[in-house]
Amino acid sequence: MTGSQFDDLTTPRPTTIDRRRSEHRDPARLSSTTDQRLLDQRGPADWVHSDAWRVQRIQAEFVEGFSVLAEIPRAVTVFGSARTPADHPDYAVGVRLGAALADAGYAVITGGGPGIMEAANRGASEAGGLSVGLGIELPFEQGLNPWVDLGVGFRYFFARKTMFVKYAQAFVCLPGGFGTLDELFEALVLVQTGKVTRFPVILLGSAYWGGLVDWLRTTAIDHAVISPRDVDLIHVVDDVEEVVAIVERGFQDLVEK
Repeated sequence: MTGSQFDDLTTPRPTTIDRRRSEHRDPARLSSTTDQRLLDQRGPADWVHSDAWRVQRIQAEFVEGFSVLAEIPRAVTVFGSARTPADHPDYAVGVRLGAALADAGYAVITGGGPGIMEAANRGASEAGGLSVGLGIELPFEQGLNPWVDLGVGFRYFFARKTMFVKYAQAFVCLPGGFGTLDELFEALVLVQTGKVTRFPVILLGSAYWGGLVDWLRTTAIDHAVISPRDVDLIHVVDDVEEVVAIVERGFQDLVEK
């Protein structure tokens, strides 16, 4: 196998890293990503023959994720914008949330990036809890934030998403953009369809999330594309303490099942 079409198959994959050895990669080197090359249907027909080889890399990502995360304690996945600066009030909320979850005995899992993700990792780490980061190869992010204690690097979004759900007892979403919305609605679909059970989905910050939930309760229900029960899967709260209480109730329901 020769030629540039196989370069991304031989490039070393991001490895498990801790916060003392976080990789900071040059965004210029990631002008295209592995996900992009997998999904791009353009180009010479010989690219088709490389897809079967990619399956081995995809399998390796799942194997590494499962092996690294299998023994972490009960955990909560926290999502939010990578663009939130450290002096923003939402960042402070993220730090408080990470600390409160750690104090309650939960590991905190994030995407390992900056902004809200960094805030939640920081809060958990400073409180003595386990701070986990599941990084993704992107053109505009440079490795894991320095508050990640246990990190895994991924090339494929779908492999990473599996880890977010498999090793968490709940999802908490702080204000965020398309990535946060993507994870939110994927989690809701999994709960709605029974793929995961007793899995609280919590939106922290009613001023930010209220409009979206109102739209679901009116427009979406009026169009008969969802039911009122579906919207009830979402918890909208404003207090970190209430988040922890909902997570604890969900965990107890799981234990008693």
